[in-house]
Amino acid sequence: METPFGFIPPPLLPPPPIIAPPPAPKPRRSWGWIITSIVLALLLVVCVFVIFAELTFHSINFNHNFKTTTARMVGPKLDEWLIEDNDSRNKIAVITVDGIISSQGNGQGYNLVDVVKAQLARADDDDRVKAVVLKIDSPGGEVLASDQIYKAIEKFQRDEKDEHGKPGRKGKPVICSMGNLAASGGYYISAPCRWIVADELTLTASIGVIMHGINYRGLMDKIGVLPMTFKSGKFKDMLSPDRALEEIPPEEREMMQALIDETYQKFKGIVGNGRTNAYALNKSETKEENRGRPLADNWADYADGRVVSGTQAFNIGLVDQLGDFDDAVDRAMEIAHVKDANLVEYQARYDIANFLSMFGQSGQAKDIKLDLGVEIPKLRPGCLYYIAPNFAF
Repeated sequence: METPFGFIPPPLLPPPPIIAPPPAPKPRRSWGWIITSIVLALLLVVCVFVIFAELTFHSINFNHNFKTTTARMVGPKLDEWLIEDNDSRNKIAVITVDGIISSQGNGQGYNLVDVVKAQLARADDDDRVKAVVLKIDSPGGEVLASDQIYKAIEKFQRDEKDEHGKPGRKGKPVICSMGNLAASGGYYISAPCRWIVADELTLTASIGVIMHGINYRGLMDKIGVLPMTFKSGKFKDMLSPDRALEEIPPEEREMMQALIDETYQKFKGIVGNGRTNAYALNKSETKEENRGRPLADNWADYADGRVVSGTQAFNIGLVDQLGDFDDAVDRAMEIAHVKDANLVEYQARYDIANFLSMFGQSGQAKDIKLDLGVEIPKLRPGCLYYIAPNFAF
């Protein structure tokens, strides 16, 4: 534009406003990864702590006594735990038999027989263990499982000789402490013990054999179901639950009763021999109160399956002393000829291997259990039992 003053350039236009880009959104936190990281870190800390605690525990015990820390390569892994510290070098091992005596395994594949044998082996390996107190609170159980525990206890107490016929391993006494119930198989495993202590109100004895079964042929007839059985011999389907009672031949009933009678006589022989041998050993004691009680002449009259009280068992010689667990411990020290002793027990070891094994069992089938507040005995049909069924609940 021209003016009297000359050419004047047009005014400059203001620059366009600068539009700032919108701020970038803040990255969202991945809470899933954070929680997973925290959980993994905690698991790592727990694993390290468990390993450190286990190594520390075993190193302390190793310095204290080598034999009490070495676990056997076969069978349940057990660790020694102190129950009562009496500041003594001597020990009394406490082994507990609680519930039905069975050969069925637990979650780790070991049954009650395996555990009791392993505990006795640990007590045998430790020279500082002078005696064992066997705590029983059981209605009994399987015939074979009871007999295996009986033999393990008998062998544990027996003196043995080496290959040259010279005195070798020295047996250790086992003192039985009966709880609420020590019936049938529970008494069977107590019979070889050097001394038996029961409370006045303990329910014990029930010396007898039972075989349990169910016949549902009547129900099958009502709903129109007929069994079809092909067998190689006349007695191949013994104890079959789908046969009518009139189809069972008398010979079969006689054979089953003979089997029951044979097992029953075995039970009576175990009681008679066990109590007689224990009394013979106790007679050598210098203290008269440690000599025990002999079997009464009429004790077999009570071996008809009945349950008796601790007082009745004491009167007929099935029990040596009326008392509680502390009395059994005192008697164990007297029979072992020690003035004091620490009480120890052997518990299953749960180390890092057990912890990791839980993750490898997730795909395995699991049993669904209904907790009714009572333990229902799982009696298998056709299996012989030393058990008091009415007291098993």
